[in-house]
Amino acid sequence: MANTRLDRTNGSPTNGQKGTFSTWVRLDKVGAQKIMINYLNSENYSYIRFHPSKFLQCYATLSNSVVNNYKTKRYFVDFNGWYHIVVRIDTTQANATDRLRLYINGELQTQYDTYTYSGSQNAQHPILIASATNTHRIGADENPADYFNGLMSHFHFCDGYSYDASAFGETDATTGEWKIKTDVSVTYGNNGYFILKDGNSVTDQSGNSNNFTVTGGTLTKTESSPSNVFATFNPLLDVNATPTFSNGNNTFVGTGSTNFAGSSIAVSSGKWYVEFKATTVSGSYPIIGVIDAQSTKRRDGTFFVGADIDTDNPSGFAVFSNGDIYHNNSNSYGNLTTTYTSGDVIGMALNMDSATKTLAFYKNGTLETTINLDEPPSGAYMFASGTHSSHSGIKLEANYGNGYFGTTAVSSAGTNASNNGIFEYDVPTGYTALSTRGLNT
Repeated sequence: MANTRLDRTNGSPTNGQKGTFSTWVRLDKVGAQKIMINYLNSENYSYIRFHPSKFLQCYATLSNSVVNNYKTKRYFVDFNGWYHIVVRIDTTQANATDRLRLYINGELQTQYDTYTYSGSQNAQHPILIASATNTHRIGADENPADYFNGLMSHFHFCDGYSYDASAFGETDATTGEWKIKTDVSVTYGNNGYFILKDGNSVTDQSGNSNNFTVTGGTLTKTESSPSNVFATFNPLLDVNATPTFSNGNNTFVGTGSTNFAGSSIAVSSGKWYVEFKATTVSGSYPIIGVIDAQSTKRRDGTFFVGADIDTDNPSGFAVFSNGDIYHNNSNSYGNLTTTYTSGDVIGMALNMDSATKTLAFYKNGTLETTINLDEPPSGAYMFASGTHSSHSGIKLEANYGNGYFGTTAVSSAGTNASNNGIFEYDVPTGYTALSTRGLNT
């Protein structure tokens, strides 16, 4: 949702004393990011946001006086999983601490860095108050700025009704994890709405017809959801030089030195398929392949995919744009039948189930070669890409199954018998997208 904002002007509230917000979010990076704001003027507004210092904040002011300011102790730095956030308001409660309650992944938060609530019992809460000019904005502040960088799904607002997290999620009986309820039974009230259900629709699914408008940016559909998390590049890996990431951490741009990006999910079994588009090629880069899941930065600071092995950082297998296939800093594994250049899509099919692990490289849907892999020292491989030396501006766009390269949808989806993920070309028989659904089948 980077640079995207959704707006709706409110009508008369059902009840300015009670309300519930529920949404699922997946972050791309840390920083000041508004989830939503209800803004009337500079003295009357309320918001839910991720703070630059990595905590979640619920803030409200009325007539320039702070009503509530909650800052969690916990930090939010997971770029792979989804967070379920519920803000529950009920000013009729006798205990001030119960007038605004915050739930994260089903748990009522009780530990705060800052915890202020000064609103009186039965008062109208600023986030629920409506007038002819105030707006619920999702994804940015009033300026607009502080855009939300990440994904949102199943955004509910219940006007006049107070619900805890169990109305929108539940604990999985097998895994013990908090999971989404896709069939929610709540009352929405006059201003209530339910948007971003199963895609990028801003049409209200509550029955109220309280539709939103995309007033900035582009709202893009993604296959990744709270019930099926797809892999991305992982910005948290400890590497000697960090590239820049965008588009849900699916776009990689080199920053002028040896850069590395590994996938957010590593695998020790299964058959997995991914596509990387070489958007900008320079010299023999980008490098595309797999690497041991515990690999990070070499002690000499020159680590790259396919580099020579050392005791701390076992190497992987990678293909350069000139067609060379490297392992242990040598192209003894041969070459692709052709080179690849800007615009080419390199598919990789990783087989972790065979007695000898294999990696097949495809160019624009055509099999180039299949190589045998070593047993990974950690027991698992992750897909990886990168650059070496001083090649800046190298750009690579990953499709782990979301159906996009950057912000551009695949031109004609190939076949995929697993029905998990959307790819440009046919997925090899028996392979699937690297996602939590794929891991659990």
